[in-house]
Amino acid sequence: MNANSLIATNNLCKYYNGGTIKALDGVTAGIKKGEVVVIIGPSGSGKSTYLRSLNLLEVPTSGEIVFEGVEITDPKVNINLHRQKMGMVFQQFNLFPHMNVLKNLTIAPIKLLKMDKAEANEKAMALLERVGLADRSEAYPAQLSGGQKQRVAIVRALMMSPDVMLFDEPTSALDPEMVGEVLDVMKELAKMGMTMIVVTHEMGFAREVADRVIFMSDGKIVEEGSPDEIFTNPQDPRTKQFLHSIL
Repeated sequence: MNANSLIATNNLCKYYNGGTIKALDGVTAGIKKGEVVVIIGPSGSGKSTYLRSLNLLEVPTSGEIVFEGVEITDPKVNINLHRQKMGMVFQQFNLFPHMNVLKNLTIAPIKLLKMDKAEANEKAMALLERVGLADRSEAYPAQLSGGQKQRVAIVRALMMSPDVMLFDEPTSALDPEMVGEVLDVMKELAKMGMTMIVVTHEMGFAREVADRVIFMSDGKIVEEGSPDEIFTNPQDPRTKQFLHSIL
């Protein structure tokens, strides 16, 4: 486990059914500040379980997670304080349907960070401008396309000024023509130096944006390396087989 990692996991395990199902089977990895790490692998390989473990949405069976020098798997730690520094974007957008976009974006910073309402509104509008949605601040989620909702969900995470962004297959629920607009926002974030951990099936994005690609299978990290190493010259037969089946 690297000492200069922003997030590190050590021998992380997540078992179900008394250990017969090993969703995570001893995953040790470190993510450095400013790094974009993309996790790929077949369905059921443990990618999303791993990502959701990082902020304890999935509580590991054993192993440890260290975030910004604090072992957050320690039961004495106030996990909610650490979650505020981790932005999370899911497949489903999880916006409040009865609130307009602006209210969806400002409720958490006002409540949790005690941000002044005017300041929160100003920050929200600046971020909406950045993702091309400044004109939709008064709209309700039902009036937005899937791509617009996901861009709002990304802004909602950014409103908390997180130190890392976790993306769990953020484009998999979108119609194909809307995928690009969400990936463009993620590419912008990467350019600005945001630490990002992305579980995705978008291999073009992984190739273009990732600093490092991790291939998982059967709850384990099978292989990791630069996009060039993984996509051009994979070493493990399972990585080769997976890439052959999807590329």
